[in-house]
Amino acid sequence: MEYIKNYINGQLVEPTSTSYIDVFNPANGEVYAQVPHSNIQDVELAIEAATNAFDSWRALSIDERSLYLEKIAAKIEEKLDVLAQAESKDNGKPVWLAKAVDIPRAAKNFRFFAHAITQFSTKAHEMAGAINFTLRQPIGVVGTISPWNLPLYLFTWKIAPALATGNTVVAKPSEVTPMTAYLLSEICIEVGLPKGVLNIIHGEGISVGSEMTKHPKIKAISFTGSTRVGKEIAKVAAPMFKKISLEMGGKNPNIIFADCDYEQVMKNIFRSSFGNQGQICLCGSRIFVERSIYDQFKRDFIQITSMKQVGPPALPESKQGAIVSKEHYNKILSYIKLAQEEGGTILHGGQAVHPEGYENGWYIQPTIIEGLPYDCRTNQEEIFGPVVTLTPFDSDDEVLKYANSTNYGLSASIWTQNINRAHKMAKNINAGIVWINTWLLRDLRTPFGGMNDSGVGREGGEEALRFFTEAKNVCIQGGF
Repeated sequence: MEYIKNYINGQLVEPTSTSYIDVFNPANGEVYAQVPHSNIQDVELAIEAATNAFDSWRALSIDERSLYLEKIAAKIEEKLDVLAQAESKDNGKPVWLAKAVDIPRAAKNFRFFAHAITQFSTKAHEMAGAINFTLRQPIGVVGTISPWNLPLYLFTWKIAPALATGNTVVAKPSEVTPMTAYLLSEICIEVGLPKGVLNIIHGEGISVGSEMTKHPKIKAISFTGSTRVGKEIAKVAAPMFKKISLEMGGKNPNIIFADCDYEQVMKNIFRSSFGNQGQICLCGSRIFVERSIYDQFKRDFIQITSMKQVGPPALPESKQGAIVSKEHYNKILSYIKLAQEEGGTILHGGQAVHPEGYENGWYIQPTIIEGLPYDCRTNQEEIFGPVVTLTPFDSDDEVLKYANSTNYGLSASIWTQNINRAHKMAKNINAGIVWINTWLLRDLRTPFGGMNDSGVGREGGEEALRFFTEAKNVCIQGGF
């Protein structure tokens, strides 16, 4: 049994309540660790440490702060194998996926913002006899709350820009997948990050996240997670005039036209549908295919999907691992049942999987469903699992109607060789991110986020640096 600790004021400490929560290994359904069941006392200690550290941290030069982020990035890379194994054990994703994507991206997050802060610039405006210039200054103590689907990847995506801009941080990882955040605590100690600059508090949302959100000394909240929780954060934070960034759910369309590069579509379709067991907010869970190629696409997609092995995350041949938790596993299975009740036909999958030796793990076949109305619950509500629907369409206007029918607006993928159509669709689709003839190709300089129920604000590049700073205009008259 592994015991995880909070990271407060540069030290690993027990929760004040000495109470813990079980952490499960999704691959076998067994408890393998205990995570602190923290409360308001722990949050207060973290905020006090962050408050005390703020003046000295913000006073460091940009180069000095940048160097700390570089050191953390290097340590993450050095510990690639250990971190990938931990991420897989915590989350259920294949080890090869964590090693190829999650952990390298966590290192890249720190390195990117270590460099980005050195290029962050502001404007000057000259007037007759005066000049205005803008300062971008850190906010103070900020709170970050991250989800379980990409634990270290998204945890560091928030922490890195907050630290780079001179803020001190109280960070809450998901209690479902806490291990790599704990290992990051150890890395911060190893590189000598000043005490109190980053504080990591483990525990449930209601006892940690909600306390962070309503605490007057936390000036901004950056959250990634469900729309339901995001709404609760907004209700509390908005009347307190906190800055909030909410990256929430998605029900993303994947639109495939007959004039697409069909080979490229086939190379990407499994990953864009079922990557990380479908537990990526950017996965295309609604697939719309132009009718003239619909039958061919359906046959080929089923064939490709049937060749992908679902199994224990440690096996290299497992292309899809375990669902993150028993609760989420049951939710996904309930949506598959709902799809059948709504008239859907399961073309592939739809069943739980019980690999030999891992019978108590939480595995679900990648599931393809057709025959559903575009506006049914299965096509409107976020399932966040290895479940996609197929729907044929006949015209651009028709598929645009289908794509924009949900309350979400995070991302979309459009596959066509017609450049005019690509521009028209990209302009008219309700999504914060649109990929043309690709999926999940990310440049960290670009804005990331959605609209409607998918969120408020943008992350990435200068958007993140602006979020974690306040603009101050300085006007000087005379001598010009």
